[in-house]
Amino acid sequence: MHMEIVKNSVVTLNYTVVDPDGNMIDDGQQPLVYLHGGYDGIFPALEEALHGKKVGDQVKIKLQPEDAFGDYDEELVLVEEVGQFPDNIEVGMSFERVSDDGEEEMIYRITDIAEGKVVVDGNHPLAGTALVFDVTVAEVRPATAEELSHGHVHGAGGHHH
Repeated sequence: MHMEIVKNSVVTLNYTVVDPDGNMIDDGQQPLVYLHGGYDGIFPALEEALHGKKVGDQVKIKLQPEDAFGDYDEELVLVEEVGQFPDNIEVGMSFERVSDDGEEEMIYRITDIAEGKVVVDGNHPLAGTALVFDVTVAEVRPATAEELSHGHVHGAGGHHH
């Protein structure tokens, strides 16, 4: 009896992700385990493509940036005085910053340091990139009551509190 992927099933995926030029973004060394049914475990467009699939089924899907990590937003690139940062900063470092209304924490990466200025970028590193997912369904099982109450998977490959 092969279960189909339906709401409230726990799905294990073997997967790889490449960009449209074929460059490896995620080689999927760890299988992806998520709770299916709108729990934001994976990108919604990918979840839709997997709905109703069974173990062994393969899905190859290209997600446009808006279905993945979003479009690149120039307004998230900021230039700050170097004095606002610790002394030991380097390009590539990330830090959290709370938005002006104190609501959201954004991750910014330092992309340039020059002439007393630091350029930081709040875009996700994969913003603006289309992603090609190559996914094989490895396992499907019903979620436990506890998983459903928490809205995510527990145990191997799942969330750890």
